[in-house]
Order: sequence, then C-alpha cells, then structure tokens
Amino acid sequence: MSKLSSLELRSALTLACVISLRLFGLFLIMPVFSLYAKTMPGSTDFMIGLALGVYGLGQIVLQIPLGLLSDRIGRKPAITIGLLLFTLGGAIAAMSHTLTGIAIGRAVQGMGAVAGAGIALAADLTAEENRSKVMGIIGVSIGVAFLLALILGPPLEVIDGLPGLFAATSILALISLALLWLIVPTPEQRRAPAAADFGHVLGMLRDGRMMVLNGSVFFLHALLTASFIGLPLLLANRMHLPVNRHWELYLPVMLIAALVMGGSMRHMREIGQSLRIVMVCVVAIGLALLGFALSGNHLVAVGVMATVFFSGFNLLEAALPSLVSRLAPAHLRGAAMGAYSTSQFVGAFVGGTLGGIALGRFGTSGVFIGAAALTLVWLPLVVIGARRITQAANLAEAVA
Repeated sequence: MSKLSSLELRSALTLACVISLRLFGLFLIMPVFSLYAKTMPGSTDFMIGLALGVYGLGQIVLQIPLGLLSDRIGRKPAITIGLLLFTLGGAIAAMSHTLTGIAIGRAVQGMGAVAGAGIALAADLTAEENRSKVMGIIGVSIGVAFLLALILGPPLEVIDGLPGLFAATSILALISLALLWLIVPTPEQRRAPAAADFGHVLGMLRDGRMMVLNGSVFFLHALLTASFIGLPLLLANRMHLPVNRHWELYLPVMLIAALVMGGSMRHMREIGQSLRIVMVCVVAIGLALLGFALSGNHLVAVGVMATVFFSGFNLLEAALPSLVSRLAPAHLRGAAMGAYSTSQFVGAFVGGTLGGIALGRFGTSGVFIGAAALTLVWLPLVVIGARRITQAANLAEAVA
C-alpha cells in the first residue's frame, strides 16, 4: 500500500485546515443562534429559520461556478475569492443589528463555497492511489470542526455575543487564506476529477442510484438545521440550562457519537451493509427527534436523545459520501459529488426555512415533531433505493 509523500501529507493537512476552519466558522453559531436572534428587535420565527439556513442558498449559487472557475484561473485564486466572500459575509453579519442584515451576511458567507475547489486542489497534489487517504483526512477534519464548534460556540457567545462569533468566523477565514498561500504548494493548472459542469451535475441529480443518496443528504441537513432552531431554545427555556453551560451537554454527547461512528466504520466496507446502516440511522434520527419533543423537562432524556441523533448524523456524514464515490461512474465522480453537495445545501436552506415556520406556528416541540415526520418520507426513499441498488449490484455480478 502506497504511503503519502511528505508533500502530499503537508498538502492534505493544510487543505484540511483551510476547509475545516471555514466550516468551523459556519457551525460555530448554530448552537446559540436561535437564542440570540429571539432577543433582536423585530425578530420573527420565520426570519430566525431563514437567517440560519440561508447560507445553503449561497452555497448553491457559487459552489459549482467556483469549481469551474478554478479550472480556468487556478485552484488557489478561486479558493481565495471564496474565502474573501466568506470574510465579507462574516463582517456584514457582525455589524448587523437586524435579522435581515444577518441573513444577508450568512448568504454572502455561503457564497464563499471553497469545498469543491479545495477538493480539486487536493486531487491535483495527490497521486491517484493516495487520493482516498487525503479525502479521508479532510473528512475527519470536518467532523472535528463540527464537534468543536458545538462545544465552543456557547461559551464563546457569552464573551462577546453573536457579533463576536461572526467576527471570529471572518478571522478564521483570513487565517485559512494565509495557510493556503504560505504552505500549500501551487500545482500545474489542470482539470481534476472533482471538477464538473452543470450538465453532468443535473445528470447525477436524475440518476436513480444517486437519488437515494442525494435525497438522504438533503433530509439529513434539513433536519440538522431545523433541529438547531429548536434545540438551543429547548435547553434554555425548558431545561433552564444557561447558554454558557450548553457545552456540558454537547461534550459528552459528541464524544459518545464519535466513538459510535468509529466503532461502526468497519461495518461500512460493503455497499449492502452500508445501506442497512443508513436505514438504521434514519429510524434512530426520527425517534430522537420525537424524543426531543416528548422529553418534558428531563435533561437526561434530552442528553440520551441528542446522543442518538448525533450518532446517526455522524454515521451518515461518513457513509453517504463514501457510497457516492463507490456507486458513481469513475468519469462522473466529480459530477456526482457536485450533485450531492447541491442536495446538501438545498436541504440546509429548506430545513432552516421550514423550522422557522414550525417554530412560529407550533412552538419548539412542533419543530421536532415536524422534523420527525419528515423521516417518514425519507425512510421509504432509502428502503426502495437500497433494494434497487442491491438488485443492480447482484445483476452486475451475475453478468460478470
């Protein structure tokens, strides 16, 4: 088995920092946003949901164009444009005194979509046989960024409020920019497998085998965004847990969820087994969401439900991209990931918007019940899709 060269390892670790620092900034506000937004003048529940999820709309607008632009002007200049947009969005949100201003800042932050160009740069700097290892390093860094953001967001918000968190996201983006130009090598300009055009992406959105995976990441991020509209309010208002102590719940929950993911990874080597794990995760997430709604004022019950929810979320975050890379045709793998990312960001936007509407009409419990109801649509998609994928795989083996 080929080992990573020193150049490949340096590139992988630095790009992992660049991508994960930006995502850390996006995740950082999620565990506190709805609480802070409730106190703003003219705040409405719909605007809270919109402001939280609108970054997904920004991602949709520039995710693919920035990836295509990187083929023309180079990876690092394209990533630089994305990071500067992200910095600008954070500054707009930090200086805003209304939810409308914050929503505009979040949308501009989302437009700083550097993941596609960043992965393409990683592919440019990596030998074919080592590419999966580099993508694995980047994937792990994103998971760590998510975990740290949930733990650090609440205590950091107490220091300087939400404007301070948004300012921190801009600072992190500038640090990422410095890492990009000072440490990451500049490759020869060439098209990497991560690049894809609009036609190929649309084709992968319509592909029957990909539909179950694109649909799954859509529902996963819709439910995640909706949950973070209700969860901070649940902890503060029903559990009477001060925001600066929310990390006391998130820390053990995320550590257990990480252990569950680590212990389950060895069961994801076969496509059929991975799809069965996806089904189990959908059911677990649905039950956890329902549990949030029915937990009353029992903090331990909320902790158990949060552990189940984030264990399922982490497993799906690991399983779904792996399934996309294995099921997509090799020459369309970049297009498949583009379609997958687009579905993810649409899900975040829809989840935030619907979560805000549910909060206004039905309260915190209504957010979770509505989210749980969505799993009743998601589960049949996975069951039927998994059956078709398995049948197609068996047929291919028989023909071979």
